[in-house]
Parts: sequence; C-alpha cells; structure tokens
Amino acid sequence: MEETYGTLQVIARSWGAVFMFLIFLGVVLFTLRPGSRKIHHDTARIPFRHDDKPAHKPAPRATLAPATAPDRPRQGKEARP
Repeated sequence: MEETYGTLQVIARSWGAVFMFLIFLGVVLFTLRPGSRKIHHDTARIPFRHDDKPAHKPAPRATLAPATAPDRPRQGKEARP
C-alpha cells in the first residue's frame, strides 16, 4: 500500500505541474490572441470614458448655517463689548 501511495504521489506531482503549466500557457495565448486587441483596448479605456465631460450632473450642495458657540459666559478678550 505504501508503494502505491508513493507512486501516485510522484505521478500527481509531475503531471500536476505539467497540467498547471498548460493551463498557464492557455491563459496567456488566449489573452494575446490576434482578435482580442479591440476587447482589451476597450476594457483598458473604461476609466477614461467620461474624460471630456462629467458622467452625470452633480447634485447642488446644501449650504450649512454657521455653527454657533454654546451658551457660556465669555472670558478674557471676548467679554469686552
């Protein structure tokens, strides 16, 4: 039983590496195929699609009233009228 396990382990390691290399090679070739240039160019330009104008009109900002100080007695220079 130990010999069978060891043999299967060696086969799995070597063929696993070959399988992973073939998958890697397939992904690279799929990416660099001649017909994919337009697709990759369009995908790469997504962040710059609305460079000449905003994507949408921004909502107007609400104006906030100035913050008032809490009610407390004035001290130092603030106490003088």
